[in-house]
Amino acid sequence: MALLKFISFNTRFHQFQVLQKPLTHSPSSQIHQSYNTNSLSFRQNSHNIIKPCCCSSSSMESPPEGYRRNVGICLINPSKKIFAASRIDIPDSWQMPQGGIDKGEDPQNAAIRELREETGVTSVEVLAEVPYWLAYDYPPDVREKLSRRWGSNWKGQAQKWFLLKLVGSEDEINLLGDGTEKAEFGKWEWMTPEEVVEHAVDFKKHVIEEVMKAFAPHLQ
Repeated sequence: MALLKFISFNTRFHQFQVLQKPLTHSPSSQIHQSYNTNSLSFRQNSHNIIKPCCCSSSSMESPPEGYRRNVGICLINPSKKIFAASRIDIPDSWQMPQGGIDKGEDPQNAAIRELREETGVTSVEVLAEVPYWLAYDYPPDVREKLSRRWGSNWKGQAQKWFLLKLVGSEDEINLLGDGTEKAEFGKWEWMTPEEVVEHAVDFKKHVIEEVMKAFAPHLQ
């Protein structure tokens, strides 16, 4: 008889348990459970760990000192188009959702939380992640502005990126988010990888190009 056990999970807003059965899987993949709560719903199946396709001066196994730890979310629809939105505070600046990792927070949990806070989306499947960190430096004016806002002096951001698929309706998308944070975006579109790179601000463009390369097998 197979043994069953309960595993507790914690996110910033939820604590819940999943009944887990013993699973067998190959060393090259990680098998994850399905979660459902009233405000959180996502599936994780054969979560792929993307290996670096090349060496990059901006990629690393751990975040460097002086850089804010951050997650990036590449959200795709069933047609493999990528969600991008225009920032309210920076005219003509489009980006994929991203946000800071709270102290002690797991990066994947942070990605799920940030997506919900910024877009209202909760029904997603985690497809893959880039296991190394990608970093970019703030331009001097941006660094000064953010230093005043956060009361810190970060050189830039070190990001862990996740590829998520929307498994619910587009009606979930609400740029007011879940109401816990101030709205960041004014409008949104589904874009191709090339369009996402083209619309990225210059100081982030090299990171976005690397993310598109890493997730390319899932975007074709």
